[in-house]
Amino acid sequence: EVRLAESGGGLVQAGGSLRLSCAASGFRLDDYAITWFRQAPGKEREFVAAMHWSGDTTHYADSVKGRFTISRDNAKNTVYLQMNNLQPEDTAVYYCNARATSLYWGNGTLVAVSS
Repeated sequence: EVRLAESGGGLVQAGGSLRLSCAASGFRLDDYAITWFRQAPGKEREFVAAMHWSGDTTHYADSVKGRFTISRDNAKNTVYLQMNNLQPEDTAVYYCNARATSLYWGNGTLVAVSS
């Protein structure tokens, strides 16, 4: 079964950290470009971070640059989003997608940051 699953969300105080995971089954993540998106209540889904399939290139939204880091563990077939210095405006459901010849989405994980 092909599946992409996010985990690691939760409630954290402002200034805290979380690490989100995006685990794949049924396909190899290192064959795909991986992108993290987020959707805050009442807002449209927005880009957060991306990694080229090779792992050599990463991109970040200006709002998270310097605070968030995307990485990949090929042995675990998992991509991570390390989020530091979280702020209330980071509160959202976070989604990962994997894109190559196919496109897969996970169901999201909720991150809530209290002030």
